[in-house]
Amino acid sequence: MTAGVEVTLLGVGSSGGSPALGCDCPTCASSDPRNRRTRASAVIRAGGQTFLIDTGPDLRQQALRENLLRVDAVLYTHPHADHLNGIDDLRAWCWLQKAALPVFGNRLMLTHIRERFPYTLFAPNEYWDKPVLELTEVEREPFEFNGVTVTPIPLLHGKWPTLGFRIGDVAYLTDLSEIPVQSLPLLAGLDVLLLDCLRNKPHPTHLSVDQALAVAAQIGARRTVLIHMTHELEYHALSARIPHGVSVGYDGMTIVSEGSLHG
Repeated sequence: MTAGVEVTLLGVGSSGGSPALGCDCPTCASSDPRNRRTRASAVIRAGGQTFLIDTGPDLRQQALRENLLRVDAVLYTHPHADHLNGIDDLRAWCWLQKAALPVFGNRLMLTHIRERFPYTLFAPNEYWDKPVLELTEVEREPFEFNGVTVTPIPLLHGKWPTLGFRIGDVAYLTDLSEIPVQSLPLLAGLDVLLLDCLRNKPHPTHLSVDQALAVAAQIGARRTVLIHMTHELEYHALSARIPHGVSVGYDGMTIVSEGSLHG
């Protein structure tokens, strides 16, 4: 087990982000920065390695805000635009590090990268003006990356097979409607669970608030943090109705697996 795992939430918004275009609801009109949500992404640091989860369209803005100067590997959950279409911004770390970036995802994910962004697989040139990626397919079996064990968690996002990821006692599960029974043992003994929570009403490809709370209770992590929320969920209103041990995530929030909270 990897000790000292730290997660920084780069974004906790859904595909439209918050404020939503053309909306003046309480969340979108709020001056509280915890109601301003960029598209869902996170950084996990463990064992001296920095793992980036997903590359949404707000990646550059998020990386500047968090002073993200190094990325050692990218873990992809699935190929929807709000989780993939910031892939071009990976070229900054390739240039800074003068190295290709290892990328891990399931077969569906890697097929989308190959078909939609084939130039990311070219050999580097002297200018490093494109992302240079090395793709590795993963499904369920844990793998080692520079001494850190990463466990993919197979999930269902409607009919799409997606992945969550566990490092040490921290797991990140976004964009899911169901956790297959065979994946539940991979989530035993968690300290921190980052969990999809789209909106109040049920949705065919995401967890609603009630469903997320039920999943949180089933998994039993010491702390669950809700992520991937639409503007329908206002930070303070949602915080007031969730149980002890569950909190509402926000952009820039950092959680350390030992239980301390910063940001």
